Order: sequence, then structure tokens, then C-alpha cells
Amino acid sequence: MSFAKTYSAQTVGLGARIIDIEVDLSKGLNSFSTVGLPDKAVEESKDRVSASIKNCGYTSPKSQNQKVVVALAPADIKKEGPAFDVAISLAYLLANQEIKFDPKEKLFLGELSLDGKLRKINGVLPIVAEAKAKGFKEVFLPKENANEAALISGIDVYGAENLKEIIDHLNIKIVNTKSASFTENDFKNKTEGKNTIKKLQLQPKTEIILEDEELLMDFSEIKGQENAKRGLEIAAAGAHNIAMYGPPGTGKTMLAKAFSYILPPLSFDEILEITSIHSVAGTLKKDIILKPPVRSPHHTSSYVSVVGGGSIPKPGEVTLAHGGVLFLDEFPEFDKKVIESLREPLEEGEISISRAKGTQTFPANFILIAAMNPCPCGNFGSKNKECICKPTDLLRYQRKVSGPIIDRIDMWVEVSQINYDKLGEKENLQKESPKIKDRVIKAREIQKKRFSDLKKKIKTNSEMEAKDINKLANLEDKAKEVLNSSAKKLNLSARAYHRVIKLGRTIADLENSENIKTNHILEALQYRPKQNY
Repeated sequence: MSFAKTYSAQTVGLGARIIDIEVDLSKGLNSFSTVGLPDKAVEESKDRVSASIKNCGYTSPKSQNQKVVVALAPADIKKEGPAFDVAISLAYLLANQEIKFDPKEKLFLGELSLDGKLRKINGVLPIVAEAKAKGFKEVFLPKENANEAALISGIDVYGAENLKEIIDHLNIKIVNTKSASFTENDFKNKTEGKNTIKKLQLQPKTEIILEDEELLMDFSEIKGQENAKRGLEIAAAGAHNIAMYGPPGTGKTMLAKAFSYILPPLSFDEILEITSIHSVAGTLKKDIILKPPVRSPHHTSSYVSVVGGGSIPKPGEVTLAHGGVLFLDEFPEFDKKVIESLREPLEEGEISISRAKGTQTFPANFILIAAMNPCPCGNFGSKNKECICKPTDLLRYQRKVSGPIIDRIDMWVEVSQINYDKLGEKENLQKESPKIKDRVIKAREIQKKRFSDLKKKIKTNSEMEAKDINKLANLEDKAKEVLNSSAKKLNLSARAYHRVIKLGRTIADLENSENIKTNHILEALQYRPKQNY
């Protein structure tokens, strides 16, 4: 009987930790125990491992009178999920001297089915990144996860369909020797086996080609609403939060859907970060996310689903929207607790979740698009229809969105009723969104150059702090006079004052203007919220 050690890993928050898998075999009645704070899925691995080993042609742990102890270290971290199955199986076979290979600098991931096949797991990208940082050279995992793992360069990725493939790839058979002992040279030279698993290498970063996306919703398909389209262009150029209000059926949801097609493409680092988040959360539908994510939770969504949480903190919708868009339709209909929870991510670009079992800080830097009606019936202020809401209902509806939240939304745009004659016009065959996207990309490039020398890495005007505004905004004297006088009349808070400057800076960037001029400030002031939205 013997001892063996292999390596696996698990996600912790949005990061990962390397887990040592130790197996000790000793004489005694048959038993199989797992120690190291395992959850139910880890404890049940003994049955999956035993069946998989048997169906791969090796001796099942349950068929021998021996005591099997599996230790998962470090012992103070809660071990969750089925990703340790492969590492446990290989450690057992090593300890039982049925296979022989050097487990050093090799990481094993994957859930096993009873016939030995590998099932896809979540959180592969951050795990492989951590493995590379810790000096591992090779990682073996399910074939379905291989393309995702190959995004990390500098580490060899092997995607396997079953446990037998990994064993055949690793197992070393001694040739022309009667000795059962192994030396370093044995591992290097005296091998009789085939590299059965193909090493997967992703093409270099510079060769990653973003496919031309199909425009499912173009701005040209939305009749009228030029003011709202202009507002969304500014929001995309500077990553500003925007709220659209108006009667039902005026195109607010359509405008929000078209918004994602004018956002600039993601950088490679952003692709890695966003893919990693969705991999951990289990929402990764493809191997890689190449476009800014768009999350649109229903207004009945719970506080935990939007913000994140649980007994062990997990990311919510605000984190899944990181690097993209969070669209909240029927904004006042969300639970007030949900709306108020947006204060921290809208201001800081991240959110801290504290629970009894730990605290996690998740990124939450997104563009908020809120759509709402002016009242419960939707006709408040309309010239065509009469509002039937009671004054108490109207007041309760408007109070759902508090002053601090209103203050954190840079732009408030009215989406009014459309003239019926305009609705009957022929469809404009010329697409608007690609032209708008080009202007947005040019404005983002200007911002990228402006912030390139800052110690704190920011990319857009909306991320500027007060000290950055004073240094980089380039506000003309006349424009500053107009802003100060308007701020007094509108009774702007210090936060709103700075947000007007940031908005003016984005408008100036769209016009390729070095300085913020009076007309830029005046347009920015138009987007401040009016009374009752």
C-alpha cells in the first residue's frame, strides 16, 4: 500500500485556488473517506471515481479490502463541486501502483461519469490562469472546456473525452528492465506509449478575429426619437448611465436593444475578464465572449439574483453585466431594495458582498439603461390620453426611484409619442448603427489616449474622479460660467455637477473638440432629470 499526490483546483469567488489531492492506502476493511471540508458533491465523488476506474479496466477501490483516505488541502477551504474527480482517480491509481507517471507541474480537472467520460465544468478560465501563475506546465480537462482554457497562453492544454485517454497519455511502461523502481531517466526516456491527447493551442491574440455581427436591431428601424438616439450615442461614447422615460409603446425597449450594436469591441484583456466571470457563474454559452454582454433581468428578479450573494457569495446580474450593459425595463417596478442596491456599483464600478461565510468584491462596471413609464398607467403628461392614476399611486410610483439613484444616472431622456404619419413612412434601407458605432469608437480612442498616463487605469470619461476632471477636462472659462450659473438655478449636487462636466467632455470628444465649450455644457445640462422625470 502506498501514498500519492496530484493537483487540482477550484474557484473561490472570481479567482481560483490550487488544491492538493493526497491519497493514502492502508490495510483494513474496505472504506473510502474524504477529508478537507468537502461538500456533498465532493463526498459523492467516491462512487463516481470507483465506477470510472472499474470501467476503464483498472481495479475499483470498492473491490479490495483496504482503507482509502483522500485528503484535499488546504483543509480550511470549503471544497465544492465535482471538478476533483479526475485528480482523485489518478492519485488513487498512482498510490495503488497501477499506473506510473510524474504528477509534478500537471493539473487535473473534470467531473467523471460512471463510464469514465469527462463532463464539462465551470470556472476553467480563472483556474488555468492561476495554474500558470503557480508554475504549472500542463493542464488536463474535459474536451468541452479546452478552447476556453487555451485562451491562457504559456501553459499546455489537453482536452480529453474520458479518463482512459488521460491514463494512456501519462502512463509510463518500463521497457527492458525487471526493476519496479523508477528513476528520473525512466520518466524521460524509457517510455512505451503514445501521446493520445492532442495539445490545444489557441491562435495568437493578434489573430483573434471578431466575426461581423448580424444587426438584429438597427437604429434606422426605430422611427423618430432622434433625441433618444443622440442620447444613446453619447452614453455609448463615454460609458454613461442613461434613463429613458415616456408613455408605453414609444420604442424605449427597441432603443435599448439597438444600443448594444453601437458599443466598441472588447480588448483581449476585457475578453478574458468577462469570459472568466461568466465561466465561474456557469452562464458561458460559447467558449469565449467576444462582444459586450447585455443582461436584462425581469422586474420581479430578487435582490440576491441582481446584486449577488448566497451563503457563499456568488456574482449576480450586476457582475454578469460587467464590461457591457445592464438593461432594467420597467425600472420603478423593481423592488426598492434592488434599486437602492445599485448605488455602490454605479458609483464605484464594483460591489462588495458580505455574508457569514465570507466577503467577496465583484467587478460591476457596466452601462445602466433604465426604461420607465412616467406613471403606473403610463399617460402622465400625455397630450393624447388622460392619466387615470390616483395622486397617491403617482407619488408612490415616483418615490420608488430615490434621489441618490437619480443623481447617479448621467442622462435622462424623454421618449415621447410618435406622429402616426412618421410611422407610415417607408423603411430606411441605410443602416444607422454602423455609422454611430464608428463615431463611438473614435471618441473612445480619444479617451484612451487622454487617460494613458494615469496611474489608475480608466478608459472612459464616466470613470473620471474629481481630481481627474480638474486636470483633464479642459473646460473653457465661458463654459464654466454657464455651468456654475446653471448649477445654482438647478440646485445641482457636487456629484451631479461633476457628471455634467464628464458628459460635456464626451460630447466634445464626439465632435473631436479639445476643449469643452459652452454648447457642450448646455447639451449636457439638457440631460439632467426634470421634475417627475
